[in-house]
Amino acid sequence: MTTLPAPTPSTASAADLDRSEIVAGLVELLGSAKVSVDEQELREASVDRFRKYTAVHGIFDGPIPAAVVRPSSTEEVAAVLAFADRHRVNVVPRTGRTATEGGLETVVEDTIVLDASTMDAILAVDPVNMMATAQCGVPLQRLEDALREQGLTTGHSPQSKPLAQMGGLVATRSIGQLSTLYGGIEDMVVGLEAVFPGGAISRIKNVPRRAAGPDIRHVVIGNEGALCVITEVTVKVFKFQPEHNRYYGYLVDDFGTAVAGLRTLITDGYRPSVCRAYSPEDANQHFAHFSRGKNVVVLVAEGPEGIARATGEAIEATFAAAEAVDPKLIEDWFDNLNWGQDKIDAEKRSMLDTSHLGYTTEVSVDWSQAAPLYDAVLHRIRTEFPRVDDLTMLGAHSSHSYQTGTNLYFVYDYNIDCPPEREITEYHIPLNAIIVEEALRLGGSMVHHHGIGKYRTPWTRVEHGTAYRMLEVLKRGFDPNGIMNAGTIFPLENA
Repeated sequence: MTTLPAPTPSTASAADLDRSEIVAGLVELLGSAKVSVDEQELREASVDRFRKYTAVHGIFDGPIPAAVVRPSSTEEVAAVLAFADRHRVNVVPRTGRTATEGGLETVVEDTIVLDASTMDAILAVDPVNMMATAQCGVPLQRLEDALREQGLTTGHSPQSKPLAQMGGLVATRSIGQLSTLYGGIEDMVVGLEAVFPGGAISRIKNVPRRAAGPDIRHVVIGNEGALCVITEVTVKVFKFQPEHNRYYGYLVDDFGTAVAGLRTLITDGYRPSVCRAYSPEDANQHFAHFSRGKNVVVLVAEGPEGIARATGEAIEATFAAAEAVDPKLIEDWFDNLNWGQDKIDAEKRSMLDTSHLGYTTEVSVDWSQAAPLYDAVLHRIRTEFPRVDDLTMLGAHSSHSYQTGTNLYFVYDYNIDCPPEREITEYHIPLNAIIVEEALRLGGSMVHHHGIGKYRTPWTRVEHGTAYRMLEVLKRGFDPNGIMNAGTIFPLENA
């Protein structure tokens, strides 16, 4: 039986100012138009989508921030961080607000929520050097639309694409549905600008590659607002050639066999942009019209015509023994995969009407441990989870693959048979814990692309082992007063 971590505890502010003084100081810095103290906005700013069920019921039982501030420039971000550092006020940075792991929760009294979504200018598109530069609040969809007008693409397509913004994508080490070809956000970032506690502005210049010491981009990429605020990002871009796309789907009897097929493609040197294997339960919610209780493999070959053709031929050869699916069904599914505000609003209505919802936990593991991890997680949940009878779906899919391994994206839906305020501890936290524990037991990572947030910090030391010291040194060096997003990445007692 798993030993459950406690929810991230709240803590008193270490600030030398009270709530009204914090607000007054921010208004003096930015003007009243950029400082919100609206009660409902502050309540909603205290959580992210990890607490979507309690939030839709109007339950906000953690510390409510002192203010939401909306700077319009890097210099204003620096001014806010200098003020916060001087007075030891906790700061939670955010942009698109699509976080799912509690990273945007305010667990310290009188926190400043620094919303940089108003910094939303596309600064440059360079089709010769194949780069685009955008401020942190630029929506990915808007950047992508601008690039496609020039026959270009970022290659980045997370499910949150209609809502996610560039700063948050980089801060959480985001990944997109086309990652097996284009890579994760860390593979796309060329250079960036960030502001550290005390107001120091750092720029990492745009170069193809350099060997001038450690790659300091990775101090910033994935920091989840626990070290700094990302204000500007330059990413590489690619030619957009959708006319060459080829879609493939297959029905496979065994999940391990489906994942093994993905491994064959990758290790043989092919890079389908979409490369996924769904367990029967997970497949049924996407492909019920054809999955027939089987595992479903989904692949897309894209790029220059010759590469797309060769990749497609390799896909057909690898899955020659499987039952093929009409490619149009796969194309239609992919075209409707992303979540915009309309789907989030529909989910909110459904949660209120049905007391039912779904969550996900994504981890990564070597190829040899993918099937054992899938089996181990499903076995533990089915035999150990006290509320197993409330589950309406339990499955997983592999959606991002590498030369050495893959991710498993566990998906679980359940009916809620408890008061709304207890849902998180009765269902979400224990299910999340089992998946994380099994991934770590089998040598994998406890998180693949959503970030640690505040609900996987109990395992941060286990995740990093003897390398955890390097993280501690970064935190002490860049944030000695502990003002940056306390409780995220670093266990709260070390924040």
